[in-house]
Amino acid sequence: MTFDTRLLTGAGVLAAVTETGNFARAAEMLGLTPSGVSRAVARLEARVGVRLFDRSPREVVLTEEGRRFHAQVMPLLAGLEEAAADAAGTAIVVAGRLRISVDPWFARTVLAPRMQEFLARHPLLSVDLMTSNYREEMMAGIDVAVRFGPPETSSLIARQLLEVPVLTCAAPAYLEKHGMPATPHDLVHHEVLLFRDPSTGRPFPWEFHGHGEVLEIKASGRLMMDDPSAALAACIAGQGIFQSLAIGMVPFLSRGELVQILPDWSEELYPLFAYHPSRHLPPAKVRAFLDFVREIANTGSAWAGSVS
Repeated sequence: MTFDTRLLTGAGVLAAVTETGNFARAAEMLGLTPSGVSRAVARLEARVGVRLFDRSPREVVLTEEGRRFHAQVMPLLAGLEEAAADAAGTAIVVAGRLRISVDPWFARTVLAPRMQEFLARHPLLSVDLMTSNYREEMMAGIDVAVRFGPPETSSLIARQLLEVPVLTCAAPAYLEKHGMPATPHDLVHHEVLLFRDPSTGRPFPWEFHGHGEVLEIKASGRLMMDDPSAALAACIAGQGIFQSLAIGMVPFLSRGELVQILPDWSEELYPLFAYHPSRHLPPAKVRAFLDFVREIANTGSAWAGSVS
């Protein structure tokens, strides 16, 4: 059944006439003409099928049917006012439950260690954090999502948070056994750890940006994964060479568990985007989260010193 919006308009006019006692004062309150108020009341009476007001030159009073109708609609109008005030408050106050879907690697290395700081800033907020590499239905029941990679055309608002360098690394044990690649082309003779692109199901291409050019290498390997933590563990174990986002790699490089190779070819940058439903003014909780993520991600500490 389709809602008749004239009922809502008419109910508002009815409330104004009842409060002021005549059409002229109701018109002044509503910013209408007296004849406009009169027509709105007549349309409402025709819609509900009863006379709602007794009219006289001096006053307008509710009929018995009008009093019953007024008593029934006033709580509904008050509920609408309350809902509007609550909705307006969500644009100002950081409160409620924030549901976010975040890339697993970013969640583990950057966001999760700082979540207590975010919650401390906003004591009226609780967070439901889910991790996923995939974009299909990433906004189902979600307020904001964070994903690496170029944005896809959709109805969502995409906001770039930062760009992260891409580095190539290997374990010292692997390099001792197989040697240090001198150029990107040398990788065709090495075992590489492939990482599956969640949007295509195929391995990410191996690209090297540097010296004013971009090289795409036909690297091959027998092991392909879709979990960056698992791929990193395999790389540390000496199973092959891995290309990773530089974010979160400082501890492994500083401890000597991994060695960056081909540093002169590490100029590629990979973007991180946040997504939220298309709207002119996202809720305050979403804006607060986007500001926080941009703040902690752009400190540079997440990857400073790991690349040349």
